[in-house]
Amino acid sequence: MLLAPKSGIIYGPVQSRRLGLSLGINLLPLREKKCTFDCVYCQYGWTLRPPSESDGFPAVDEVLAAVEQALRDGRGSPAFLTFSGNGEPATHPQFLPIVEGVRALRDRLLPAANLAILSNSTCLNRPQVGSALALLDRRIMKLDAGTEEVFQRYCRPTVPIGLDVIVAALTSLGDVTLQTLFAGGPGGNADAAHVSAWIEKVVAIAPVDVQIYTLDRSWPSRAIVPLDAGRLRAIAEALRQAGCPVTVASR
Repeated sequence: MLLAPKSGIIYGPVQSRRLGLSLGINLLPLREKKCTFDCVYCQYGWTLRPPSESDGFPAVDEVLAAVEQALRDGRGSPAFLTFSGNGEPATHPQFLPIVEGVRALRDRLLPAANLAILSNSTCLNRPQVGSALALLDRRIMKLDAGTEEVFQRYCRPTVPIGLDVIVAALTSLGDVTLQTLFAGGPGGNADAAHVSAWIEKVVAIAPVDVQIYTLDRSWPSRAIVPLDAGRLRAIAEALRQAGCPVTVASR
């Protein structure tokens, strides 16, 4: 069963397979998926339309009040405060002041926690997004494709953007963790030729870590299936041989 979009700004803490105990911060309109991608594997289902500034994004003060309340409630002392949720968090028109405010709250109320983002990398060229990302402790950015053809059919961008633009922006960002979901099946992204192209892109970006994983929850496309664990390990080993650190994430 696909997941329902978040009904609030704060969710969790959840036990993340990549971050440990993480308190989620949803900056997207509530109860509705809004994303610049329409990925074939998304646990929230298909994207009906991309976000726009006319959508009901939560106000800055509303977000900061929700985060402060969660931290004062002592929700399990999470290791991470993570911007994620019903789509791409950096599409919020006030992303920078929100990050600045959450960082100040973190410093005052839970200084041991890290700030992170789970992003699909489409907003890196937007004004102020780079400044906001620089304030975070962990920038976990998607890179699911090594060719434009796979990018268009697997990630299905809902805004005009190409893979080369994303790769160039990630290369400039620096100190980035890449995250890739590999799927098998005719609609997947794990054939040998494509993986080789993806490794070339990863090497060019030079991330501090690469997290690879496969389908774990429900997904909307019938053209993909979970990738065999042995194939996932083989991809990880090929990336190590290319000189990149890699983590295979699994439950």
